[in-house]
Amino acid sequence: MTPSATKFSPTRRTRGRRAPDRMRYNREFIYEILDEALICHMGFVDEEGQPYVIPTLCARIDDEIYLHGSAASRALRTMTAGVQVCVTATIVDGIILARSAFFHSINYRSAVVLGTAVAITDPDEKLAALRRFTDNLVAPGRFDAVRPPSRQEFKGTMIARMRIEEASAKTRTGPPGDLEEDVDREIWAGVIPIELKAGRGVPAPDLRAGVPMPRYAARYSRKPSSRN
Repeated sequence: MTPSATKFSPTRRTRGRRAPDRMRYNREFIYEILDEALICHMGFVDEEGQPYVIPTLCARIDDEIYLHGSAASRALRTMTAGVQVCVTATIVDGIILARSAFFHSINYRSAVVLGTAVAITDPDEKLAALRRFTDNLVAPGRFDAVRPPSRQEFKGTMIARMRIEEASAKTRTGPPGDLEEDVDREIWAGVIPIELKAGRGVPAPDLRAGVPMPRYAARYSRKPSSRN
């Protein structure tokens, strides 16, 4: 697979075996999940064989995922020591109410990325990753609108880079999958849509009078297309 490929080739580690019809290997679909998800989880096994799954923010630049944390982060130091890493992101789109308990479920989109991570030491690449983190969390241009990291803040932040080489997505859409014999039961069945929506921004208590709320804060959305 080359960086320009439109699909990831399923591997032994990423090929879906349970409900394979829900699997997706399209690069654009996987990247949309990674860009829209507010939280991702990074999984790894430490030197003592203890597995960990840590929630964190992540940001993508082209075919790379960037993870960040404190320079003293045990998780990031372990992950950048050559161990295998799994990064996942999940978006819940709906709650499935079926006529039977067995068929209750959710509509969702999830992505799994496997690989190894390296620590970023180049200052320019590190700064570009921090810009991406800030802009991905809020909107393009936010990083340039605020105070940049101080030398101490920059030094105290660790950035890990992970190339997206093995990846897959899984999704469920549509109504409940009730059995035919349950359809006539007088039980409500359907989908409750779930959407991550932002409320109205609350100004900081010490905000100087007259400072307007930027448009991207007033109309905040996790949809990548809405943040451009």
